[in-house]
Amino acid sequence: MADPIPLPATLQAKSKLGNPQAKAQTEAARPRGARAATARRRGWPHDDGYRPGRFTGWIVPLLFLLAIEAAARLDLVPARLLPPPSELATTLWTLAQRGELLPHIAASLARVASGFVIGSVLAVALGLLVGISRRAEALLEPSFQALRAIPSLAWIPLLLLWLGIDETPKVVLIAIGAFFPAYLNLVAGIGDIDHKLIEVGTSSGLTTGELIRHILLPASLPYLFAGLRSGLSLAWMFVVAAELIAATKGVGYLLSDGRESSRPDLVLAAILILALLGKISDSLLRAVEQKSLGWRDARRQSSQQKS
Repeated sequence: MADPIPLPATLQAKSKLGNPQAKAQTEAARPRGARAATARRRGWPHDDGYRPGRFTGWIVPLLFLLAIEAAARLDLVPARLLPPPSELATTLWTLAQRGELLPHIAASLARVASGFVIGSVLAVALGLLVGISRRAEALLEPSFQALRAIPSLAWIPLLLLWLGIDETPKVVLIAIGAFFPAYLNLVAGIGDIDHKLIEVGTSSGLTTGELIRHILLPASLPYLFAGLRSGLSLAWMFVVAAELIAATKGVGYLLSDGRESSRPDLVLAAILILALLGKISDSLLRAVEQKSLGWRDARRQSSQQKS
């Protein structure tokens, strides 16, 4: 019997990949370091095996604060321009003892929460409308793109003329800031949905409401949460713009008070409060995102195990 014709090298490699036993033998024959490197390269990001500690995110800001403290103590930076963190802590403690700190924080929190909820609800409603209707997209999208280009400070005089100087113009301004990121991301998410899913839903007899509830919203949730987090950060920016001009309470008012009284410690203390409030609120929203998108992580882990 004639000897079998040898297969080309490419076909031999493919046959080994298709054979589980040969694949296991090939993997075992590789050096241990190469196998570990391959395991680390699987998945995305490439360092997916890294698990940060609970306080890893505090390393950079703490080092930054220590550097500023050392520069101020060594007279490398004038303390009148950049007060050390210890002086900022003293300023915050003094405000808290006087009973002035918590009312300012509570006022800003209430404004941001109200404006963010209003803007997000409107963004979801109009984003769904534009995402599922080409007629609505043709009518509304050009206007929204034009309104999105208007700076936040340009809205303030108009809102003050229309709505007065109470809380209403501040909440409306924050709602405008929170609206556009959530709206744009939701429309983009609906546009990226596989049309086969929509065809399956419509052929199954789903109504428009059921299609939105069971297909459109779940599939676009990652985009929506990305927009909500961006809108939340803009809400904190817009509340400062509103409180700098027409407010008697709020963290933005502390910024204005520090500027008018030439107190850089008060200005930097207000900035630190805004950073902490923004981080805490974003962490809460991120926790909601992770809980709502648990199916995405489970699917990612299963795909990595299969690979």
